[in-house]
Amino acid sequence: MHKRFLLWSSVLAGLAAGLGAGPAAADAEDCTAMEAAAPAGVTITEAVHTPVSAETRVAHCRLRGVMDERTGMDGQPYALRFELRLPDDWQGRFMHQFNGGNDGTVVPATGEGTGVATSEPPLSRGFALVSSDAGHDGGANPDAGLAGSNMFGLDFEARRDYGYDAVATLHPVALELVERYYGRAPDYVYGYGRSNGGRHAMVAAERMPEAFDGLLAGYPGFNLPRAALQHAWDVQTFLSVGDSLATAFSRDELTLVSDAITAACDGLDGLEDGVVFATMECQEVFDPATLACGEGQNSACLPPEKVAALKKIHAGPTDSAGTRLYNSWLWDTGISTGDWRFWKLESPIPPWDNKPLIAVMGAGSLAQIFTTPPTRVGGTTEELQAYLTGFDFDTDAPKIDATTEAFPESPMEMMTPPNADDPTLSGLEESGGKLIVFHGVSDPVFSFKDTADWYARLRENNPDAADFVRFYAIPGMPHGQGGNAPDEVDMLGALVDWVERGAAPGAVTATFRPANEEIDPGNAGAGRPLCPWPQHAVYTGDDQMAADSFTCE
Repeated sequence: MHKRFLLWSSVLAGLAAGLGAGPAAADAEDCTAMEAAAPAGVTITEAVHTPVSAETRVAHCRLRGVMDERTGMDGQPYALRFELRLPDDWQGRFMHQFNGGNDGTVVPATGEGTGVATSEPPLSRGFALVSSDAGHDGGANPDAGLAGSNMFGLDFEARRDYGYDAVATLHPVALELVERYYGRAPDYVYGYGRSNGGRHAMVAAERMPEAFDGLLAGYPGFNLPRAALQHAWDVQTFLSVGDSLATAFSRDELTLVSDAITAACDGLDGLEDGVVFATMECQEVFDPATLACGEGQNSACLPPEKVAALKKIHAGPTDSAGTRLYNSWLWDTGISTGDWRFWKLESPIPPWDNKPLIAVMGAGSLAQIFTTPPTRVGGTTEELQAYLTGFDFDTDAPKIDATTEAFPESPMEMMTPPNADDPTLSGLEESGGKLIVFHGVSDPVFSFKDTADWYARLRENNPDAADFVRFYAIPGMPHGQGGNAPDEVDMLGALVDWVERGAAPGAVTATFRPANEEIDPGNAGAGRPLCPWPQHAVYTGDDQMAADSFTCE
């Protein structure tokens, strides 16, 4: 019998025996008592009542716990660690906070992030929230250098936890703790994540649709192993035109590209503000060939080989037969952002030898998590980059779909939502759940077009999809807030209104953050409507700073 079935059998047995409901009111004494209130198989390691402060914003009980402790097939200890925050002024809502990157650490369970109003994160709105490390400790292998945070991929069950099982395992435990604390179950259950956390949300929409009333997925890496192939594709392409990744393209060269996209496309939405809302029209209008230096031209242009490199990167990875391995990428103004550069060309992190994220964490993840059998890689920046430069798209790329006796589920099976290539989300529809997905068009790590194509397939397969799923593009935004983009937006508020009041979201107002140094100064504080895809904002006249001066077309 599967160990997790045994765990839940014991939990249910305990409930049947009358293990006591939670207190009717929440206070410091109730919080301390939660140390002894854990279900079987779960240990509460900390129960601290936290008063209001500038950091916490609201008084709440913070529980930390551990469960599912085991020794892995790699001989390493594993466990699922979590944090649950329970506000004194609870509004009857619960949120499962899905975290990003490789997980491996328990991020504070406050629900802050892109797509949630900065001034009002979920904890301060009265949500109870849980966060976890997804079943592994990212710092457990310090001797492995920069490859240590990916080494959990050498253990099948740790991979599966990271892929989908940690969420499924923790979710009912967190709900039970919430009910024991407050004396009743939540009225509404939400899930929220960005990047890998957005992937978790989309996986949950397919694997456990009845568990959530509303899910919010920001710039999701739902095709994570396929997207990881792009890392090798990028590194090999960049090094074909530069002595190093950092020198392949200078900041000025990428600004030139961004300026050319702006010049060609900015007016398509009716207003020249440095932001291209007419995303798909721009792909037809902008011609990257115009970037290439002509005969005798050596300024305000790029060498033809660099233009070819950018076109190759935007086309996405293929094998030698031309078979597409991931998706293509859209041309957008955020190519000159610091975030785009951080992911693809160089970082400000000295221990990484200033190499970009794809050549450090990305390389270790592709080698040790997203291919089967996993490839142990050295922990130096040179060894990690060498793995990507030696990656063979004919013989290595198929490993994202491979299985072995020790790894009976492929990386794609574990990491990607079931039916991602042919979605209907019928389970979510039947359960009455709602899903909002949003994605920055300039995302350098997960292709916006891949998410847009997924949504198009969903609507083709399920004509009623827009009744319970909405997708929003944020032009100019890279992987999270940044760029000359309207990136301050409360998608969570729109989701709550949809779930709890039946108000299906239309245009959602976003603003340009004045503190964002990458925006056009003239845009600071301006509002723009983010329209349900495939609509986009079009300027209709009057105040350029007001969202109601635009319409969705």
